[in-house]
Amino acid sequence: MTQKPDHVRLYIPGPIEVRKEVLEAQTEWMIGHRSKAFADLYGRLQPKLQQSFYTQNRVFIFTSSGTGVWEAASRNCVHDEGRILHLVCGSFSERWAEVSQLNGKQVDVLEVDWGLPIVAEQLADALKQKHYDAVACVYNETSSGVINPLAEYAKVMEGYQDTLFLVDTVSCYMGAPLFVDEWGIDICLTSTQKAFGLPPGMAFGTISQAVLDRAKTVKNRGYYFDLIEMDKHHQKNNTPATPPVSLMFAADKQLNDILAEGIPNRMARHQHLAEMTRAWGTSAGFGLLAPEGYRSPTLTVFENTLKVDVKALNGFLRGRGMEIADGYGKLKDRTFRIAHMGDMQPTHMEELFANIDDYLATNHKGNGAN
Repeated sequence: MTQKPDHVRLYIPGPIEVRKEVLEAQTEWMIGHRSKAFADLYGRLQPKLQQSFYTQNRVFIFTSSGTGVWEAASRNCVHDEGRILHLVCGSFSERWAEVSQLNGKQVDVLEVDWGLPIVAEQLADALKQKHYDAVACVYNETSSGVINPLAEYAKVMEGYQDTLFLVDTVSCYMGAPLFVDEWGIDICLTSTQKAFGLPPGMAFGTISQAVLDRAKTVKNRGYYFDLIEMDKHHQKNNTPATPPVSLMFAADKQLNDILAEGIPNRMARHQHLAEMTRAWGTSAGFGLLAPEGYRSPTLTVFENTLKVDVKALNGFLRGRGMEIADGYGKLKDRTFRIAHMGDMQPTHMEELFANIDDYLATNHKGNGAN
C-alpha cells in the first residue's frame, strides 16, 4: 500500500518547497526588535547577505514581498521631472512599470513579446534616445521562463554613470549567477519565497551609495519605503518598522546552509535540474517557450503542445503529494511551469517526472509521452 504523503511538495515558482529544518528555525523564542539580541541577529545576517549577492553594498531587509522593493526603487531613484526606462518581457516586468506609473513617475517602456529576451543592443539603442534617471529590469521573468542577459546589460550601463541600474532578481537569487558589484547594480532586489527557499513575507535589497545620494534629492520618497530612513536604522543594525523576526531566524539558518553548500555548487545544481527538466519535457513531447541561451535555471515554461488539462493533472499529482503551476497571465493554458529551485534535488525532479509520465500514459496515449 502506497504511503500517503505528509504534505504537497511544491514545484511551483513560489512559494516554493521549504525544508523542515528551515521551517523549524522560525520557532526560535521571540525577541524584541529594539533589543541587543535583535541587533546581533541583524548584524550576523549582513555579511552573509553581502556574500550571497557578491557585494560590499548595504543589504536592507524589507518586511514586504519583492513588490515593496519595486516601489522603494521607483520612489527613491527617480526625480519627479526625471524618467525611468522599464525593460518589459513578461507579466512581472510589466507590473513593475505599472508601479512606477502609479507612483507618479514618467515611464518609458522597452517591450518584447512574452517568451523573448530583451538583448543588450536594444537597451543600448534606447539609452541613446534620451536621458534616464534609472533603468529597471527583471533578470528572470517568472511568467515566461526567460532569463535576460544581465551581464551584457551591465556593460551597456557602464557608459551611463548617472543612470541608476535597478534589477529584480526575485525568481533567481541564489539560483542564477549574480554579481552585484561586478555588474554595477545599484538596487538588486529579491524576496525570500523562491530560489532562496524560505516562506514568503520578507525581501532584500542591495543599496549602493549612488542610490542614497539620489534619494536625498527626491522629495516624495514616501514613508514605509524611505531608503534614507531605512539607512539610519541600518547603521544601528535595525529597521524603522517592526521586522519579520521569525523569518530572519530562518534566513540565518538558510544562509549558513547555502554557504556550506557553496554558492558556485548551488548554481551548478540549479543548472543541472534545469537541464534535467528540459530533457524530460521535450522527450515527453512538450515545447520550450524561451529560446536557447535564454532559458531560466530556476523554472521552465513548457508549451502545452499535448493540450494537457493542467488542472486535472494537478489533481492527480496532489494525490501523490506534489503540484506544478499553470501558465501565467495571457500564457495560461497555453503553457505550464515547473520550478526546479531552492533546495530541490535531482531525486525530487525524477519523482515528479515519473508521476507526470504516469498521468500522460493514462490520459494521452500515443501523444509522445514516455
